[in-house]
Amino acid sequence: MPGNHDMNWSESGGNSFRTVFGSETFAFKSHGILFLGTNCGPNMRMSPGQVPRENLVWLDSVLAATPKENPIVFVNHYPQDNALNNWYEVIDRLKTHNIQLALCGHGHANNHLNFEGIPAFMGRSNLRAKDSIGGYNIVTVNGDIVSYNERTPGVALKPTWGTDKLINHNFSADEKKYPRPSYAANHRFPEVKARWAVQDDSDIGAGSAIAGKLVIIPNTNGMIKAYRTRNGKEEWVAKTGGKIYSTPAVSGNYVVVASTDRNLYCLDIRNGKVFWKALADKPIVASPVINNNTVFCGSSDGHFRAYDLVSGKQKWDFDQVQGFVVTKPLLYNGNIYFGSWGNGFYCLDQQSGKLVWEWKSGAANRMYSAAACYPVATDNRIFIVAPDRFMTCLDAATGKVIWRKQDPKIRVRESMGLSADSSLIYVKTMEGDVLGMDSHANDMEVKWRGAANMGYDISPSLVEERGGKVFALGNSGDIYAFNRKDGSLAWIHKLSNALVNPLSFISNKELIATTMDGKIIVLKYK
Repeated sequence: MPGNHDMNWSESGGNSFRTVFGSETFAFKSHGILFLGTNCGPNMRMSPGQVPRENLVWLDSVLAATPKENPIVFVNHYPQDNALNNWYEVIDRLKTHNIQLALCGHGHANNHLNFEGIPAFMGRSNLRAKDSIGGYNIVTVNGDIVSYNERTPGVALKPTWGTDKLINHNFSADEKKYPRPSYAANHRFPEVKARWAVQDDSDIGAGSAIAGKLVIIPNTNGMIKAYRTRNGKEEWVAKTGGKIYSTPAVSGNYVVVASTDRNLYCLDIRNGKVFWKALADKPIVASPVINNNTVFCGSSDGHFRAYDLVSGKQKWDFDQVQGFVVTKPLLYNGNIYFGSWGNGFYCLDQQSGKLVWEWKSGAANRMYSAAACYPVATDNRIFIVAPDRFMTCLDAATGKVIWRKQDPKIRVRESMGLSADSSLIYVKTMEGDVLGMDSHANDMEVKWRGAANMGYDISPSLVEERGGKVFALGNSGDIYAFNRKDGSLAWIHKLSNALVNPLSFISNKELIATTMDGKIIVLKYK
């Protein structure tokens, strides 16, 4: 089964596992036992794991065709607990049937567990860690007994370290209540209401784009869908050949979005028909921007390209990107700025695509790259944050470091934005606070702190100001609105228990939100 490192930091957009093994799910019977396995994300976004919405739809179909008394063993990389955003959706489904055992990894250690009454085993990683050689487990089912034995390759099968009994637990009669996500915040702020909501059959791993009376929303099943902003009615659907993690860009009648089928698509906003598509050498998980009838977009093949919006003809190609691009680039002062999962941050000339400068953080690990943040700029300064917890201010023209700081009391990661008047740089901390930083200071200077008790939050997201409110997004379905003046909390609204994607605003009183588990909601607020 794919694990979190197969689905995040993935230049294929999480497609490689499916390409090699044929599917992200499995269902087969052996000796009367039905073995079920699902993916667990996190889908291209650093957050708690999540069984994809399309996998839950698949699981529903398999369980509907399975007699309730048939024994089931469930397999998932993540444990079925709150390390997985939607553990309860999986468990509640399995408990309608004869679930007898769950198998998992992720913790890198052998462990005998229990998930809300379901016996479970965690198996070790096959990495050697500090040993001279790695290992794995042999899992044996003998009658109604399951046993775990660790094996050191070429050396020995070690003694049994864990056993359990396979029985029907009759969970349908189990009335014990287990913890579930709380939506109490929505009762605290009743002035925030959903005007309409739609549940997609797939995950949504990117932001949306509003064009007139339509909102364009891609999903991880490769669909690009247009909905009416007034009532959520689906207007048209376009199908691509790969998962989509690209936020659409719109200009006039043109909507541009990238797919992991390696194509950048330009569609007619009126009907979804393809005007043109441009093929890259590898999947595209980056988001495009449009300026002066030119489309700019990075990809996973070491290239960053510019295309004519109307014809799709390539204008230029910068082919020296180390790693792959996942972010939405920044256009500023005639240049274009973006990071990649190769520790590089690039400044290219918009007209020619020539390299103006490149800055490298010097980190040894590519996972410390400033690749997932949306860079912001003001006063000839570029600001970036990265998983190494440094915030960096660069000279926009030269790439020279103006200041760069890591503060243990201000643990930034990948979420940031710019205030409407450009005086503040907004950042989200790993503890879940939102900070307004002075954009003109020569150091990391905090002007205000929005404390919201979001909790440990490592999901990259755009922090955005609109109508006097500053919006920050959580990795467990929450939207936080702060007052721009002083950072005080205005309201919280919980949409689901999954990561929230970048927002789109219909007005200063209405927004469109999408979540990783496929929810689309129009929120109305004061």
